[in-house]
Amino acid sequence: MLELDKKNFEEEVLKAEGLVMVDFWSPKCEPCKALMPHVAELAENYQEKAKFCKLDTASNRRLSISQKVMGLPTIAFYKNGEKIAELTKDIAIEDVEAKLKELL
Repeated sequence: MLELDKKNFEEEVLKAEGLVMVDFWSPKCEPCKALMPHVAELAENYQEKAKFCKLDTASNRRLSISQKVMGLPTIAFYKNGEKIAELTKDIAIEDVEAKLKELL
């Protein structure tokens, strides 16, 4: 999974073609950390079909706010630079995979 920050977010997400999934997380967010290995597994299974990234919101607060991420964990889906879907708070990995399949 590609690690995002304010320097590469625009290039890797907003200017990317096709589907990009961004995992917004924080080191202090226990549900985020619990979800992370499952998201990494999804990234491995679907790497040919979409781009998978993660963004540490604690280190990139302004960027997170600009993307309207107000709660964690948040999984956002972008297509051709536009946010088209978002899952937040009580996220089950099954929901993430279902949304990913729906958008592919």
